[in-house]
Amino acid sequence: MSFAMIKELTEKKDKNSNSFLDLIIIGSDKKEYSAKVWRFENNGQFAPNDVVEIEYTLDNYKGKTQLTINSIKKAPDEIIKDFIPQSEHDGKAVFASLLAKVNAFKDAELKKLVSTIMTENRQKLETYPAAFRLHHAVVGGLMLHTASIVEMAEKVCDIYPGVNRELLLSGAILHDTAKIFELKTGKSGLCSGYSVQGNLVGHIVMGVICIDETAKRLNINSEEVTLLEHMVLSHHSEPEYGSPVRPMFVEAQILSSLDALDAAIYEMNTACDNIKVGEFTDRQWALDNRKLYSHGLSSTEHKVNLGD
Repeated sequence: MSFAMIKELTEKKDKNSNSFLDLIIIGSDKKEYSAKVWRFENNGQFAPNDVVEIEYTLDNYKGKTQLTINSIKKAPDEIIKDFIPQSEHDGKAVFASLLAKVNAFKDAELKKLVSTIMTENRQKLETYPAAFRLHHAVVGGLMLHTASIVEMAEKVCDIYPGVNRELLLSGAILHDTAKIFELKTGKSGLCSGYSVQGNLVGHIVMGVICIDETAKRLNINSEEVTLLEHMVLSHHSEPEYGSPVRPMFVEAQILSSLDALDAAIYEMNTACDNIKVGEFTDRQWALDNRKLYSHGLSSTEHKVNLGD
């Protein structure tokens, strides 16, 4: 027997119309596994974020490892903490570090606008994941992703001193803040799905609305507000990825490029974590359907400078 946490649960029918559960579970190693409970009617017994005790066998389905669960029952809720993947950096410490950078801005309007949005949403920003299934989908992942981009942005500014550092950092800090409205979280702190507004509007547009409404409330009407809104609108770069416009000035282009780079590195590291050195992963649909190779010459360490 072993313990696991249910991340996703779908009730389905097999070809003979027998009910079964199609699951994504998180094991004690905090990795995700595909699992099936055959010939099982749920009737509300189990739901995402439940911790369960399972007995299972390992199967190979189309070249992938899959768990067939032979018995399943509820486990005590208090052990949920053992199964929740979390950022290696505390979200509160990361938030405080980013806010300190903003409070040191020379541009008074950018400082006021960005710090207001941050502090008004502090509790959620400190703990939220950055995604449902993809990059940084862990507790505190939103702050880790944001801090990674901010640190890379500062390195870019060292190489290209003509870039407006405070505008770039403002865009980096705000580009994904509306994910706290787009995503729903359960008792585990992980994303359990999308809100109605998240499905219908999305974090890109909601982020622009947040900037616009906050700026009006603070009586800030400079062109920098429009520049920030464009950076949020264009940070996915391509229409097929959700951005209605492509980056039209250098700070917007840098943000878009760094956002894609940080997401790709995280996804590649996560995928290669689940295989042995010398092996290839399955095709990763979020990475242009590429197979990835684990050469064993690098590590998955993820470190951000918190200004200690």
